[in-house]
Amino acid sequence: MKILINLTAALLLGSGIVLAQAPQPLTGKGKVTGAVLDEKSQPFPFVNILLLQAKDSVLVKGIAADEDGKYAFDQVASGKYLTLVSMVGYQKAYSEPFNVKDTPVNLPTFTLKTDTQSLNEVTVVAKKPFIEQEIDRTVVNVENSIVSAGATALEVLERAPGVTVDQQNEQLKLRGKEGVIVQIDGKQTFLSQQELITLLRNTPSDNIEKIELITNPSAKYDAAGNSGIINIKMKRNKNYGTNGNVNLGGAWAKYGRANATGTLNHRAGKVSSFISAGAFYNKGFNNNDIYRTIPFEDKVTIFDQKTERINRSEYYNVRAGVDYFATDKTTLGVLVSGFYNDWSNPFGQTNTRILNEDLSLQRTFRTNVFNGGKMNNISSNLNLKHQFNDKGKELTFDLDYVHYGGKKKSELDTRYFNANGTPDDAATEIVRNDMPSDINIAMAKLDYTQPIGKGKFETGLKTSYVTSDNDMVFETFIDSWQLDPKRSNRFKYTENVNAAYANYAGAITKKIKYQVGVRAEHTHSIGNSVTLNQKRDRNYIDLFPSVFLSNQLDTNNVLNLSYSRRIDRPNYQSLNPFEFYLDPYTFQRGNPNLKPQYTHSFQLVHVYKNALNTTLAYSRIKDMIADELPQQIASENKTFVTSDNLDNQDNISLTVSFPIPVTKWWQVQTNFTGVYNHYKSYYLEQQLEIKQVSWNMYASNQFTIGKGWSAELSGWYNSRQFYGLYAARPMGMINAGVQKNIMNKKGTIRLNVNDIFWTNRFNGTAVYKDIDFRVRSEWPSRQFRLTFTYNFGNQNVKGARQRNTGSDDLQKRAGGN
Repeated sequence: MKILINLTAALLLGSGIVLAQAPQPLTGKGKVTGAVLDEKSQPFPFVNILLLQAKDSVLVKGIAADEDGKYAFDQVASGKYLTLVSMVGYQKAYSEPFNVKDTPVNLPTFTLKTDTQSLNEVTVVAKKPFIEQEIDRTVVNVENSIVSAGATALEVLERAPGVTVDQQNEQLKLRGKEGVIVQIDGKQTFLSQQELITLLRNTPSDNIEKIELITNPSAKYDAAGNSGIINIKMKRNKNYGTNGNVNLGGAWAKYGRANATGTLNHRAGKVSSFISAGAFYNKGFNNNDIYRTIPFEDKVTIFDQKTERINRSEYYNVRAGVDYFATDKTTLGVLVSGFYNDWSNPFGQTNTRILNEDLSLQRTFRTNVFNGGKMNNISSNLNLKHQFNDKGKELTFDLDYVHYGGKKKSELDTRYFNANGTPDDAATEIVRNDMPSDINIAMAKLDYTQPIGKGKFETGLKTSYVTSDNDMVFETFIDSWQLDPKRSNRFKYTENVNAAYANYAGAITKKIKYQVGVRAEHTHSIGNSVTLNQKRDRNYIDLFPSVFLSNQLDTNNVLNLSYSRRIDRPNYQSLNPFEFYLDPYTFQRGNPNLKPQYTHSFQLVHVYKNALNTTLAYSRIKDMIADELPQQIASENKTFVTSDNLDNQDNISLTVSFPIPVTKWWQVQTNFTGVYNHYKSYYLEQQLEIKQVSWNMYASNQFTIGKGWSAELSGWYNSRQFYGLYAARPMGMINAGVQKNIMNKKGTIRLNVNDIFWTNRFNGTAVYKDIDFRVRSEWPSRQFRLTFTYNFGNQNVKGARQRNTGSDDLQKRAGGN
């Protein structure tokens, strides 16, 4: 009888149907409260909680926990009771019998454990979807995707809802906005956009557990990043005992790609440790067609360029960490990580035709280009966490040191030819440059949490100090290599950011909760172009408030409203006023006059049954930093790109994400993002105004075939949209993959095809004032991949501590051009 009652109650609560057997009325003065955690000691939302009579297990009342995993029974009559906590795919948990009188009863916290037998029987039900919607973030479960196996972190981000990757200009956008902060395991990367794209392009997806998209962070986070945070979580030890995995993969897309990763974990007693390492090799290509017209004094000159480049890269990384559980309430941790990246373009050639307005040929030139670079990184973190009691009072401290060392080099050999094809040897130009760079970051962070009244108070301090030194040595070949002082440049940058914040989270009623916070940041930065003797010293203080409201409308519906003010400081190389040449007529120039941009961000989120997520967001950006803005020196037939502040940008976005359980063996996950952008500014002595509606859609179909076989079919599509002044044509791709479990489910083989029809190519046009710039780019987006994964050791026991490092919120703006 007890089993029948409990099963009936759980099923009816889960489906939202009124119980056939009416629960006992609650008319007393007692109160029963408690909380539920998952195996990672994280709050477990919307779990079924049943209040039963102790003598015969008759149901008294059933409720669902809130989004924080907390629950409360009010007006409980005096008597003896017990509680039952249940959720599909997890073991049921009963409390010990307890007595209720007129005083509140606070039950010990429940920790639900995975029901291994149940999960084996209903694998499809328990499997996480590729994309999950949580209350404050979107989670992309990379390790559950067949078509993501053997891919790179950048290729996975292309499939994430609301994320667009501009391969041509090497930029990331989130919900149509630039200024994305990218973290790895909550730790800032400190790289420029180009170096960040290079790192993500060379990071195997098999090392990644999941990606979190946090679009409106609270005051606890750094104020940098107007469009939010992308946090890439790497795979980590979750078990007692010893376990690990190895992963081998290969791919082909005209050229080859190979990767190998391995992880070893050990947890025993008070010590948990892990070490992981990986290697990645890739050979690819990048082809560009550029067509531009330059008017000057009633004359029009046309440049028609075709560039072919072969690129090669090697990437090696290692991560190791130890957690020591000194007591039940005190934990010490050490984390060390590093990587080495070696990349080059062993072959690159640009063939350019210079035409008159009537398309008659003036001359041609051919530039053979070699580009290459190396980068190494070492990051270390020391952390302490102490819990004063079981009510949430705790103190955490982090100390970080990060070093990046790199060197870029390039060589350009340009040969000119007359209209009749004869060489013009006198115009030959051969140049090269080396640019070593060093970045050092030191950071300390202290956070304190204290329950006050019916809410929680958080406060903290943080200080960071960053130094960056870039030294470009430019040489010209005239019989021998000779230093060109007009093109050589050394740029040094230092930045100190001190911050303090305070947050309070409480409840107005049982269903209406709030959080208010404010963050103060003091910034002192000095950019020094040693060669040009130009120094820019900035010293300012800003306040960044944030407000969050959450209303649990009923068991199935949650409504959240939030506001925050944020800042984006210029990245270090954008402030460097020097010119970096790509060919004799094309170069990039920094802007030392760049100012920070400020954003007011509003967001309304509705979540239905923790599955259907709808987000409406609006932001207003003042002094928007626009990168890759083309300009021309018409008298010299030169085109360059730079960064500048535009007056304002208004952004409105609507994101909808929902799963579709078509059948037991077919699951669909769909995500849609619509964006309206309005730019308005005065640029190049002319009024600039751009109004644009764009949208992005992603859909994933997962099929469970049986006997260890499964398959996936997915695709995404980006409509026409603007990147600065560039209007990009629609882009998209379709992917397919199949998977087979082998070796008693410890091994997995995956075969997939990425971008089956090779539709993921960039076509963009910039037309403004005297600028008419058109570009087409392609890369090895279509790939055939084969991967093998093997798990060994103990895979089915309690998880280790999950934590972030102290530099989890710092801005990514470091690095070279």
